[in-house]
Amino acid sequence: MKHLIAAAAAALLPGLLGAAELSLPDSAARVSKRVTALGVYQLPIGPEDADKVPSERFEGQITRRTWRVEGRDTVLQILAPLRDQLKQQGYEVRLDCAARDCGGFGFRFGIEVVPAPDMMVDVSRYHFLSAARGAEAVSVLVSRAGGAAFVQVINVHPAATAPSAGKPAVQAQKDPGQAQTGPVRPVELAKVLQVRGHAVLTDLVFESGSTRLQEGQYDSLKELAVFLTDHPQYRLLLVGHTDTVGSQAQNVGISKRRAQSVKDRLTEAYETDTARIDVAGAGFLAPIASNLIPEGREANRRVEAVLLTD
Repeated sequence: MKHLIAAAAAALLPGLLGAAELSLPDSAARVSKRVTALGVYQLPIGPEDADKVPSERFEGQITRRTWRVEGRDTVLQILAPLRDQLKQQGYEVRLDCAARDCGGFGFRFGIEVVPAPDMMVDVSRYHFLSAARGAEAVSVLVSRAGGAAFVQVINVHPAATAPSAGKPAVQAQKDPGQAQTGPVRPVELAKVLQVRGHAVLTDLVFESGSTRLQEGQYDSLKELAVFLTDHPQYRLLLVGHTDTVGSQAQNVGISKRRAQSVKDRLTEAYETDTARIDVAGAGFLAPIASNLIPEGREANRRVEAVLLTD
């Protein structure tokens, strides 16, 4: 079967000092990679119940990867070989459920998912698996959407043994919609801004039902602060975007307030010069995904940094 290990051709998850090493189908094309040098991951260990997903806390280096898989294989046909590989490596399965058994919509939006379009999830067609081995954890999410399948793998290793522990976290940046088939090399946010003129700040998390940015450290904001310090000739415009729920007038206000929240965090946490950062709200006028599906609407709710010159 084409699912099985094909070492010479399959996309591999690097074996970082005992980390889960998985072989994906031959047709898998890597889409994104995000690394947090030290963070906390709440590993889901039970179905959604009363709007909550039971979880277990793991701390360490967190690596998030996504792939797009062409073909007609079902989500379970893709996930089953990955589950077998984890068991062979000594991982204990904590949760193994299909969409309806997991909790459908509630579970999908109660767990961590890499933002669309890097990871697309159909709330009726996904399968989730979580497993642990000592202080290490891994979760696998597989879904079909738009004629293809998408795979997300999140790994956690104790920071003391992770190779990049103590180094600044770097988030991979990519051209949305363009799959990367070779090894993923993290690209500095500064380079993305200078080459493309703008970049989506994909690691931002806003409080539920609010325009206020959640507490915590965000790699993208740290990199923006460093960029402004190193390049005094530039300014930034932070532009908020929304989905199409509600009127355009309402969404312009919401998107601008979210952009202002990001600016406030930049100036307060990193002492960035407020005069070098402007904000704007575009509402729903510049979507990057379809607003007809939940995943697309989630992707469209974003803040982008736009490079300006004096």
